[in-house]
Amino acid sequence: MPVSIDEFESGDLPQGPSVPEQVVVYLHTHRDQAFTRSEIASAIGESPNTVGTALSRLKRRELVRHKGEYWAITNDRDRVESAYDLHIVSERLDGDDGGIDANEWDTAAPDTPHPSERNAGEDET
Repeated sequence: MPVSIDEFESGDLPQGPSVPEQVVVYLHTHRDQAFTRSEIASAIGESPNTVGTALSRLKRRELVRHKGEYWAITNDRDRVESAYDLHIVSERLDGDDGGIDANEWDTAAPDTPHPSERNAGEDET
C-alpha cells in the first residue's frame, strides 16, 4: 500500500502486522488447505514477491511447508505457538523500554570485534 511522500519523509508510516505475521495467521486460519504464493498474496493484500520472500524465510524456520507451487502451515503446532509467544514477549519488551535505538546501539558498540568474531591466530590486544 503506497504512502504519501509527506508520511514517508516524516517517518510517520503506518504500523501493522508484518508480511510474515500475516502469512502465518492466514495459513494457520486455513490450516486444512494449501495455497500458491499468489493466492496468499491476494488474500492478504501484499505483493507476490514480498510474500515469496516471507514464505522462504518461514520455511527456513520450519513454520510453513512447501510442495510444488503450494504452501501450508507446519504440522508442528508447538513450533507455531512458540514462535508466536516469542513474538508477543519481544513486542511487550519493546513497548516497555522503547525497543533498541540503532543509533544508540552503534554509539555504544566497541570499535574492536568480539573475540568470537576474530580470525583464528589473530592477536588479542
